[in-house]
Amino acid sequence: MKSKKAKKRVKGFQVLEDECIWMKAGIVNFRLCDNAYDCQACPFDKGLQKSLSSGRRQGLKTKQSKWAEHLKTQYKGASRPCRHVLTGRIDAPKICTLNYECYHCSYDQMLDEMDLTELNAQPGYALASGYRLADGYYYHMGHSWARFEHGGRIKVGFDDFMAKLFGAITYLTLPPLGATLKKDQVGLTFGRGIYTAGALSPITGTVLATNHKAREHPEITHEDPYYEGWLYILEPEMPKRNLKGLYYGKKSIQWIDRESQKLLRLMGPEYEDLAATGGEPINDVYGSFPEIGWEVLAHTFLKTEKR
Repeated sequence: MKSKKAKKRVKGFQVLEDECIWMKAGIVNFRLCDNAYDCQACPFDKGLQKSLSSGRRQGLKTKQSKWAEHLKTQYKGASRPCRHVLTGRIDAPKICTLNYECYHCSYDQMLDEMDLTELNAQPGYALASGYRLADGYYYHMGHSWARFEHGGRIKVGFDDFMAKLFGAITYLTLPPLGATLKKDQVGLTFGRGIYTAGALSPITGTVLATNHKAREHPEITHEDPYYEGWLYILEPEMPKRNLKGLYYGKKSIQWIDRESQKLLRLMGPEYEDLAATGGEPINDVYGSFPEIGWEVLAHTFLKTEKR
């Protein structure tokens, strides 16, 4: 079976491009990948994972410990990448928080149990004053969203109101892997032309992964804020407490309705009746009404301090 297009593989192992991940790890002496590095669909990978968990094969856990120690030495601190990043199994940056003890890792189990395309399927939407609200998402007063992923991790992004408010941004600075973000404090910055603004984090937690595609092409946060344009993934501290003060379901719709009315008042009296007439929201408010002012929009809707 021919392999897919080659990706960057484990940096420190100095191995051939087609070696199985378990050969790279030193757990088996020799095996070439015959499944295009699609580990979750590989019978050999599933069987070996099961053997590692049960300890039926002599010496496997000792070898896994040596592999973990090698990776701990090679990658330290916030630069410690997940083994699935190293082998190209996942494209988004992600750090390991379990000292490479993959058999304890819920993310590792998720990749084996679920198809990532199903996990990350496009959400359904409700409308509030013409703005989209993704089903099952929590919304922060600073116009970011939070969605629970498998294993309790939380994915974060901009909501549709925020995307339309500032239009297609031209640069995006995401937090570093391993950083601790605090709820209601600035978690990232973005900008357009000479103007910048900060966006508050909806959740307190440690940054596990960031969307490098959004960083390189920030305009996708405007085009598709709930799916391709996600921003980062957090390991949350006290998830239930983090949800206090966030909007969900009907409350999020009512909140966006209020925010829309507030925006229409800023745009001028001739626009205040726009919602009642069923008009579509403006796709780029700042670009269409620069006289309102970038800082006024940021302070009013993102809850950031005026400079």
